Amino acid sequence: MIAVQGVWKFFGDFAALRDLRLEITRGSTTALLGRNGAGKTTLLRMLAALSSPSRGTITLDGAGLREPAQRRRIGVIGHGISIYDDLTAAENLEFFASLYGVGAPGAKIDQWLETTGLARVRNSLARQFSRGMRQRLAIARAFFHEPDVLLLDEPFTALDDRAAELLAGLIRQAHERGRTVLISTHQLREALALATDVAVLDRGRLAFHGPNTADLQTAPEDFYRRFTEAPA
Repeated sequence: MIAVQGVWKFFGDFAALRDLRLEITRGSTTALLGRNGAGKTTLLRMLAALSSPSRGTITLDGAGLREPAQRRRIGVIGHGISIYDDLTAAENLEFFASLYGVGAPGAKIDQWLETTGLARVRNSLARQFSRGMRQRLAIARAFFHEPDVLLLDEPFTALDDRAAELLAGLIRQAHERGRTVLISTHQLREALALATDVAVLDRGRLAFHGPNTADLQTAPEDFYRRFTEAPA
């Protein structure tokens, strides 16, 4: 479904991604692993069409990502969260619905605010929210338009146990419905409990890509070190 072909990404003279080649199967849930600076966020930003490769191509079902129709197929939770501080929780979702062509969104806004535990603060400005509440709103926004692809960058950050369990359940539901999910995280065991596949980036290159196996789940830290501590 997603094809990353020969992708390089430069920031000045620094190559954050180096000739990356990766194919993500439709309906898979892929744990994207790697140390800080490995290129995970850079890759997810390009998959979300928030940044472009310096070289190479990225396609979704064979087509580029810049067209609005393609971008509507993607849901994102990122480091910046992209919540509008001067809008209420409900207004944030209403604005997002207008951007993504979701008609008559009122009932769906109510549903997602209730699901994420934000119904009681629906009319409060987002600037008043804690980090965890903002992350809950970002979760609602990412799943709101029922995207074909979910790109989740450290989605469990700042969530309490209950909210983390909610998010894990939403990811499982998305998988059951045939969505394609990429989860970038440092929380190995949580990610591997959800993933069908694993991809590891090391200094901008693909170090591993394969199915999530029982052996891998038994000793995830050993697996992680094996592919992120290779000599230069």
